[in-house]
Amino acid sequence: MAATLLVIHVLLAIALIGVILIQRSTGDGGGLMGGGGGASSLGGLMSVRGTANLLTRITSFLAGGFILTSIVLTILAGTRHTAPGSITDRITPVAPASPTAPAVPEGEAPAPGADAPPAPPEPSPVAPSVPLSK
Repeated sequence: MAATLLVIHVLLAIALIGVILIQRSTGDGGGLMGGGGGASSLGGLMSVRGTANLLTRITSFLAGGFILTSIVLTILAGTRHTAPGSITDRITPVAPASPTAPAVPEGEAPAPGADAPPAPPEPSPVAPSVPLSK
């Protein structure tokens, strides 16, 4: 549902940008459709005034759809997170991996002393201390 709505939202945004770009600007009388003088736009199908009214209505419908899909996507995004808290609270601790012996191919005997328990770790050396003065 959210993915479909997101695709519709992006298509509305692209259509809105396109419709806004083909409208005539008031300052230079141009826009992407060209213009100026008494030229009609949209290939002579409509007058300049009719085209402006049509593009204004299309822009308002696209903007309304864009705002509506924005609100619905925001509501959908807010309902996905039901448990409050940090994302680190949802991380499950992983047990450390236990060391395993390498696999011995069939037909070969294990190396001598392989069954013996591992030697205890050697104690760490004590760092020299500085003598204290009286």
